[in-house]
Amino acid sequence: MFKKVLIANRGEIAVRIIRACREMGIATVAVYSEADREALHTELADEAICIGPARASDSYLNEQQILSAALVTNSEAIHPGFGFLSENSRFAFMCEECGIKFIGPKSKTIDEMGNKVNARKIMQAAGVPVIPGSDGAIFSVDEALKLADEIGYPVMLKAAAGGGGKGIRKVFSKEELPKEFNASQQEAKAAFSSDEMYMEKIIYPARHIEVQILGDSFGNVIQLGERDCSLQRNNQKLIEEAPYDELSEDNREYLGKIAVQAGKSVDYESAGTIEFLMDKSGSFYFMEMNTRIQVEHAVTEMVTGIDIVNEQLIVASGEKLSVSQDDVKLSGHAIECRINAENPKLNFAPSPGKIENLFLPSGNLGLRVESAVYDGYEIPPFYDSMIAKIIVHGKDRKQALMKMNRALDEVVTDGLVTNVDFQRALLNHKKVISGDYDTAFVQEEFLPTWKI
Repeated sequence: MFKKVLIANRGEIAVRIIRACREMGIATVAVYSEADREALHTELADEAICIGPARASDSYLNEQQILSAALVTNSEAIHPGFGFLSENSRFAFMCEECGIKFIGPKSKTIDEMGNKVNARKIMQAAGVPVIPGSDGAIFSVDEALKLADEIGYPVMLKAAAGGGGKGIRKVFSKEELPKEFNASQQEAKAAFSSDEMYMEKIIYPARHIEVQILGDSFGNVIQLGERDCSLQRNNQKLIEEAPYDELSEDNREYLGKIAVQAGKSVDYESAGTIEFLMDKSGSFYFMEMNTRIQVEHAVTEMVTGIDIVNEQLIVASGEKLSVSQDDVKLSGHAIECRINAENPKLNFAPSPGKIENLFLPSGNLGLRVESAVYDGYEIPPFYDSMIAKIIVHGKDRKQALMKMNRALDEVVTDGLVTNVDFQRALLNHKKVISGDYDTAFVQEEFLPTWKI
């Protein structure tokens, strides 16, 4: 096992990883920008090193500075968390070249699955069902128009190298495609330095269902069940649940099987997620693979009792997974709400500021809060607006919903505008309570009628 690990991230995920390392007797190194000098992760780690100015491009995305910090502190491994460099194959390769273990899949795997066009081809070869769409990259409006006519509107434009909801556009007609294609391509080039696009048929209505997998360097790949991530705004997840209660046991078994097939097809190592769309007939279609730990990993941990970060560390140190597929048993129901410093009244604009008085929910069995904020902490304006994740577990979905309501009622963040009231209203909508919603529900039905 490692003696020292550097965490190349910030916020709640950095805190989460530091705590996991401590429980395993591993020393930790935090890196931070000048804006994060007083951040919680710098206090919890055994060592902390400033890696640059506030802008992420000068600090948390600065590969050389992070590698230098790892070498100076004699860190044996780097955990990238999610976001930032977590799916950067070049950085993973640089770690490999420097003799530092990248806690995640191999750079080759990240490269293969990071490009949506390549990933699609690999999944087709592995027998995983994919959404009807382009078999290669699209670079021009003319190519896009021709393909859209073949597969039929509506279609989804996506950045081939994309992620995080960037470079995505829904197109419902031939007339609007040129404008949307150009806008999506420009956004993709700015975000990912690539103008490669691809196109998919829109599966509508659909549920967004994903499967958590774990793999090791001995060829073992297991799945930890599914999550329902259909409650989204602008392709960004809001509330996640595990498991998806409406899934039949036959479909659950099938989904787990093809997720493991997908992982084995790329010799997957570490934690990863296979994302699917499920249409109204119950058919599944591969969307993408996230080659990292995800924000919503905690709901899977709650229903399986398996510590995913712990397994990442075990696998990265060269050991086999500590659990087998037979050990995976789903119990109860878990829900996660993302609490963001944003103003729903101003189209969810980020709302950084100082927390004058903070109270996060606690108490009773089956409640977990992951956060990196504290009384008097000032939220910097430079990074993602998420300040906490509230995760609850109940014997069934009804109990979990009630527990989440109680938890949201207790949140106090004086001095800061958050989305707590929005999350509470969404959670209590009759369609959410009944489970009768899809990926378009928030954007097309809830928001237009929501009373601020």
